Amino acid sequence: MKDYYVYIMTNSRNTVLYTGVTNNLEKRVYEHKNKFIKGFSSKYNLNKLVFYESGNDAIEAIAREKQIKGGSRIKKIKLIEGMNFEWKDLSDGWL
Repeated sequence: MKDYYVYIMTNSRNTVLYTGVTNNLEKRVYEHKNKFIKGFSSKYNLNKLVFYESGNDAIEAIAREKQIKGGSRIKKIKLIEGMNFEWKDLSDGWL
């Protein structure tokens, strides 16, 4: 069984929030931090993983990503702070 992750990345000042889905969180975060993903991610310098949740169903993960993306910024902040009140980079020490 594969794990699927819904995650939120931000920049160093926590002003931009990006929600994504992946089946390899460490690799995906590495790609964001090293600007391998062109477009929104590299434009806004998303370099900090502040939230993630996992499951083993791809369809559910995609639905959850859409639910989070469709929510307000305030809802996203509450979600982040429920797991990571200090907005620390949850990927520190991974690579």
